Amino acid sequence: MPLLKTANTILYCRNWRATVDFYQNRLGLPINFATDWLVEFSLTDAARLSIADQQRASVKSAGGLGITLALEVEEIRAAHRWAESAGLAPTALRRHPWNAEVFHLWDPEGHRIEFWQATAETPAS
Repeated sequence: MPLLKTANTILYCRNWRATVDFYQNRLGLPINFATDWLVEFSLTDAARLSIADQQRASVKSAGGLGITLALEVEEIRAAHRWAESAGLAPTALRRHPWNAEVFHLWDPEGHRIEFWQATAETPAS
């Protein structure tokens, strides 16, 4: 396999304008590239998220089914407070068996977004 340089997830949407607005104005992601039917956001230096209008694409929306965007953050509690104050209706913080704290929220298309932070392992007794 060749060496990968970046990764881009493309979400095909029925509610394209509302979904673009959500990622741009509600989550505050910077736009890397935009056309009249596709907007690419920068997540990190090597990760991108694109929102495509299904009316102009050859791939149609999955209606949010079967997709979770898992985003690791440095401070999960601060991210949760931010999501609450921004009116994004995050779920409660939960601890997962794989030693992470997580919460979820959903974009206008119904895609689940998981914010998570690794936690210290609990020593075995």
